[in-house]
Amino acid sequence: METRFLETFVQVVQLGSLAEASRRLGITPAAVAQRITALEEEIGMPLLVRAGRRVKPTEAGRSILEHSSRVLSDVRRLRFLAQQDQASGELRLGAISTALTGMLPPALRFIFDNMPNMEVFLLPGTSADLYQSLMDEKIDAAILVRPPFPIPKTLEWKTLRSEKLILMAPRAFKEADPHELLRSQPFIRYDRSNWGGRLVDHYLQQNGILPRDWLELDSLEAIAVMVANGLGVSLLPDWSAPWQETMNIVRLDMPEKSASREVGLLWPRNAPAGRLVQIILDALAKGP
Repeated sequence: METRFLETFVQVVQLGSLAEASRRLGITPAAVAQRITALEEEIGMPLLVRAGRRVKPTEAGRSILEHSSRVLSDVRRLRFLAQQDQASGELRLGAISTALTGMLPPALRFIFDNMPNMEVFLLPGTSADLYQSLMDEKIDAAILVRPPFPIPKTLEWKTLRSEKLILMAPRAFKEADPHELLRSQPFIRYDRSNWGGRLVDHYLQQNGILPRDWLELDSLEAIAVMVANGLGVSLLPDWSAPWQETMNIVRLDMPEKSASREVGLLWPRNAPAGRLVQIILDALAKGP
């Protein structure tokens, strides 16, 4: 049995679509269908069934799904062991949006220029989603906000940035008091379901500030655009994206001390992809 057939089957089930699986795998939808057919013929039973525009596993498909994922993980481990003295292979890396637009591109540029045999698959997401993907072994490492709970001893953590809270406001308010702006201006809130958003909520409660909420978003970049267009002010971690300098915004320091948002790399101890994780860590340390 070819492992690429199993990989295709797992991708189709996870994505619920042959077309989406073909894009992810870089092959045609017809090739995806051929691999599934070949696997079904080898298993001797149908593994997928259509449900409207999507596909889902049959009872037989569900019964082999978990074991198929374990087989693929074992195969990846074998590949890493065989290549452990070389900078080669694929690193499945999760990253929050501010890392994708901030610290990560220069690191990837370094890897692209110096590690021709290394590939990086990027999975964007929130910190909570990426943490779960890491625990489910769907990715090898993740750049995310430090979890608001003790990190398991099975995982390694390396802090990459520590970001204090700042008030983001239109430039017209550059001389204003941050607390007064929070009380008087429309407030664009950093989503409280995000780990970083909880720091914002804690600061507001700690200082007895009840802002005039009217938007709540989970994207810091989107919040910055809203503020630049005069739609309100926002209390955010200072991720200091260079492109902010061209926008109609000002970053004001908060008068009271607050907890910082720690952004770092999280990965399993003794992971087969450990060498590739170290390479991405070294590349991130080089900076822009």
